[in-house]
Amino acid sequence: MGSMELLKIAVHAILRNKIRALLTMLGIIVGVGAVIAMIGIGEGSKRASLAIIRNMGSNMLTIFPGAPGTHTHHGPQAMGSAEILRPDDAELIQQELALSTVHAATPQVQTTRPVVFQNTNYLTQLQGTGTEFLEIRGWALQAGRFFTEPEVRGMAKVCVIGQTVKDNLFALGEEPLGQIIRVNHLPFQVIGVLEKKGAGMWGDQDDLIVSPYTTVMRMVMGRTTIQRIMVSAHEGEAELAEAEITALLRQHLKVPPKDVNPFQIRKQDDIVQMQNQQASLLTALLAVAASISLVVGGIGIANIMLVSVTERTREIGMRRAVGATQHQVLWQFLTEAVALSLMGGIAGVAIGLVAITALQRFQLPAVAEPWAVMLGLFFSGMVGVVAGFLPALKAARLDVIDALRYE
Repeated sequence: MGSMELLKIAVHAILRNKIRALLTMLGIIVGVGAVIAMIGIGEGSKRASLAIIRNMGSNMLTIFPGAPGTHTHHGPQAMGSAEILRPDDAELIQQELALSTVHAATPQVQTTRPVVFQNTNYLTQLQGTGTEFLEIRGWALQAGRFFTEPEVRGMAKVCVIGQTVKDNLFALGEEPLGQIIRVNHLPFQVIGVLEKKGAGMWGDQDDLIVSPYTTVMRMVMGRTTIQRIMVSAHEGEAELAEAEITALLRQHLKVPPKDVNPFQIRKQDDIVQMQNQQASLLTALLAVAASISLVVGGIGIANIMLVSVTERTREIGMRRAVGATQHQVLWQFLTEAVALSLMGGIAGVAIGLVAITALQRFQLPAVAEPWAVMLGLFFSGMVGVVAGFLPALKAARLDVIDALRYE
C-alpha cells in the first residue's frame, strides 16, 4: 500500500466514529492551542517590555553615586555619605569624551512635589536637568520650547510639562503655555509641553515636570550636589563609553587604584538584556505548562487506538489473510494515529490564532509566531507517532488465525 492509500484508510477509520475521534482529539486541540497562545502572550509581553525600555532612550547610561550593592530610596548609594556627583562632572564627561564615545551628558536631580494651578493641586515628579535632556531621552516637544543654557545658568523658574500633568492641571482645551504654576510656593512659567511617551519601567513617563537642574537643585531641594548623570553614547559604543566614563571619573574623583568605584553606571542595554532573558524564560515556562495538555492528549490517542485495535481484530486478521504484511498493518494504524493527532493539531492552531486575535482586540500584548505554529504541528505529529506506536505494534503482531476467530 502506498502512503496515499494508507492515509485514505486512516481518514475513513476516523470518520466512521466522528464523536469518538473528536473527543480523542480534544486533548491535542487544547494543547496545541494553548502552546500557540501562551508563546504568543510571552513573545508579545517581551516585545512590549523591550519597546518600553527602548522608548526611555537608546544607548543611554545613567551614573549614580554609591558603591555597588548599597541602596537608598533615591537609588544606589555608598556607605555613609555619597553626595559625590556635581554638575561639573557631567560637563567633564561631555568635554573629554565627546569626540570618542559620548554624544551628550546632563546632570539630573528629581523629587516629588505638589504642583498648584489656580484651584487644582496635583502631586507629580519634578526633574531638574540640563538642555541635553530631550536629546538623551529621544523625546520631542508637542508645543512650546525647551529651556536654554542661559536659563539653566540663571536658575530661571521655567518648566516643561508632560501630558499627564497637563491633563490633570489644566481644563480640557485650556492652553498651558505661558501659564504660571506653583511648586513649593515658587512660581514656574510653563514654556513647553512634551509629547506623549507612555508607560515606562517605573510608571507613567508623562507624569513629570522638567526644569533647569540649577533651579530644582538649589531653590526647590536646597542642595549643591546632583543625584545622577544621564549620558547618551554613540550608536554601538555603550560598552566602551562605560569603560571610558569609569576611568575618567575615577581619575577626577581621585579614587585609589585598589578602591571600588564610589559610583555605579547602568546601561540601557543591560536592562534590555535582563528583560529579554526574563521574558524568554517566561515564554518557555508558559509553553511547558501548555504542553501538559499535549501529553494528556497523547494518552487519550494511545487509549483509543488500543480500543480500536481490539474492535478491529477480525478486520486485521482478514487483511493479513489476503496478503497484508506485519509492516503494512503497523503503518496502517500508525498513520491513523498520526492523522488523528495532526487533525487535532490543525484545529488547535486555528483556536490558538483566534485566541491571539481576540487578545489583540482587547489591546493585550500577544503575537502570532510562525515558529510556534510549526512547533505545535510538529509536536502534535510526534505525539501521534509516540502514542500510536504501541497500539500499531500490537495490531501488527496479532496472530492471523486468532484474529480471524475473534468475535
